[in-house]
Amino acid sequence: MSRNKSVKDYIRTIVDFPHEGIMFRDVTTLFADPRGFRMAIDQMLHPYAGERIDKVVGLEARGFILGGAIAHQLSVGFVPIRKKGKLPGTTISQDYKLEYGEAIVEIHDDAIQPGEKILVVDDLLATGGTAAAGIKLIERLGGEIVSCSFIIDLPELGGRKALEDMGMDVHVLCEFEGL
Repeated sequence: MSRNKSVKDYIRTIVDFPHEGIMFRDVTTLFADPRGFRMAIDQMLHPYAGERIDKVVGLEARGFILGGAIAHQLSVGFVPIRKKGKLPGTTISQDYKLEYGEAIVEIHDDAIQPGEKILVVDDLLATGGTAAAGIKLIERLGGEIVSCSFIIDLPELGGRKALEDMGMDVHVLCEFEGL
């Protein structure tokens, strides 16, 4: 059976988490399975075979797990984009809207050099707010984004369209309907 599994088959859904009405798509079950995790990393890498990528940027927090593995496979550097106040060096920040309120993400101001080719990765694309904020930070540092790669897209929330409207190439491994 496991030979015929897709990445989507390794992802569990937790009903009413973090609150009622939400269908939480949990990738920790994917990460915990060596075949599933390998499959996800390989499929996230595949579209970029032969392309120049200088650094992989991972969005907090599950994007760090994916980004580190992808950067390792590509033999390139990894750069985290973190929540405000989590990075020790000099940073630049970008605010963005959440469903209820705002948040801020940061990147070290010396993490990306002008002209570097960047692959942005995270586990889930919902509204695209975190990814859009990360893209703005990378572009402010002069990075050129090759693509944005996600395991899961929630199409009803419009994140893919939002990123594509920013001129981004977006690659996803699977989609789930609903919130």
